[in-house]
Amino acid sequence: MGQRCLISLVALVLTVTCVYSQAPTQRAQQQLAGSGNPITKTDFNLAGLPAYQPEQKVSGTIRSFGFSLGGMMSTWEESFRKYHPEIRFDDKFPSGDVAIAGLVSGVSDLGPQGRELVLTENLAFYETYGYYPTDITVMTGAYDVDGMACGLVVYVNKDNPISKLTMKQLDGIFGSERVAGLRGFKWTLEAGRSAKDDVRTWGQLGLTGEWRNKSINLYGYDIKTGTGEFFLRAILGDSHKLNWGNFKEFKDIENTDGSIYESGQQIVDALRRDRYGMAVSGVRYASPEVKAVALASQEGGPYFQANRETLIARTYPLTRITYAFLNPPPGKPLDPQVKEFLRYVFSREGQEDITRDGGYLPLNEDSIREQLKKLE
Repeated sequence: MGQRCLISLVALVLTVTCVYSQAPTQRAQQQLAGSGNPITKTDFNLAGLPAYQPEQKVSGTIRSFGFSLGGMMSTWEESFRKYHPEIRFDDKFPSGDVAIAGLVSGVSDLGPQGRELVLTENLAFYETYGYYPTDITVMTGAYDVDGMACGLVVYVNKDNPISKLTMKQLDGIFGSERVAGLRGFKWTLEAGRSAKDDVRTWGQLGLTGEWRNKSINLYGYDIKTGTGEFFLRAILGDSHKLNWGNFKEFKDIENTDGSIYESGQQIVDALRRDRYGMAVSGVRYASPEVKAVALASQEGGPYFQANRETLIARTYPLTRITYAFLNPPPGKPLDPQVKEFLRYVFSREGQEDITRDGGYLPLNEDSIREQLKKLE
């Protein structure tokens, strides 16, 4: 591929993707409304994880281009150098939006990113190399810290009788008729659904009386943000066929005094004023006037509320994770420096670095074993 085409592809990634990162702010209320799950800090038991033992001594430079993962990249690097003092790191962390651009242009070895890739990023990489990037999951998203890939919560008004929903029901509520959906970056009929699958009134969810014929009014994040993209992927299987007739999206608003009226807070504020509404927002915006709904991945349950344990276990369906993207050619071994660094990340010490930071959450043992297989 010619240099001009390569530059065009990198420019495409930089211009068509959009995600908002914010510094962590205040914690959520001391209890998630309606869940009965206290959100006091948990001492995670990481004793089952293997301690870090270097497979080989490494030196040279590891180049990272993308998102600092809330400073965790620097924390891991400092810890890793205690075992490998001759290793050096060349970091450029302007935004996760450029993580794939760094790999496409060959200026990085690691592309840290706080969200899933969008179609254009995968296409830019594929058109350059003829295969897709390797995604490595490095952390679980935060519970209640803004800007750290927090899990999403489905809220209803406190007077609403609904207490639990399935992901299929959410698809019917937030989605619209479609004949194809995007699964694994390939168009298939797997996510196809017809108008008969649409859920537009509370009566269709089994409510009676005053609720029966009331429309479900929907509130959520701007779908062009990283949080909005995750919402589309998790609930609608990457379809953009939203129930636009009932859905209102929110962006952050800068106040005249320079403070930010956060989109998540706007969403919950709108729901507080709407007895018949449903909203998707973050844990930190919980309020006594709204109620969190338990969610199930499949019909019949089990149903889970969002708390630190269900996020780490990834039993809660709207759990978010963070990534480091790599460019190993198929059948070729991973660069030994990068492999050794990621082995540290997945060790007991690497995951303890996360818990000491207090923002993101660690991975569970099953997730770590799955990621270690990708390094072989």
